[in-house]
Amino acid sequence: MAQRYTRIFAALDGASTQKAVAERAIALAADNHAELVFGHVIDSVPYEASGVDFEALCVEGEKRIGEELADLFVEARGNKNIPSVELAVRAGRITDTLAKQLVEPLDPDLVICGERGLSNIKYVFVGSVSTFLIRNMRCDVLVVKQD
Repeated sequence: MAQRYTRIFAALDGASTQKAVAERAIALAADNHAELVFGHVIDSVPYEASGVDFEALCVEGEKRIGEELADLFVEARGNKNIPSVELAVRAGRITDTLAKQLVEPLDPDLVICGERGLSNIKYVFVGSVSTFLIRNMRCDVLVVKQD
């Protein structure tokens, strides 16, 4: 029998794969009758010295993502096969915040993320969230490739 997922976490990065990640997450959640949590981390590093209000930044980020993916959120929330749909936005260092504040507390069976397609040089300096998730999560990780 195929693996059944009960809780799915979809990492939204605001990049070109964000919509594809959301679409794949909705389809898998519906097929598995799984709870669905979308999460986004606002990188705090560029703001750390400026004294920015991170709580306000998260509210703003949640509003922006809600608007960008409004049709998909309506579709997911209206799907009777998906018991719950949430969106969580946090600010912090991306991989630590993603793992410790979003993914681990949820304890999902599946994490879905996008591939940003960084050049080899950028990858050396900034790393890859998808690689981090594959190496560090204790559940299945699906990486949605760029078209």
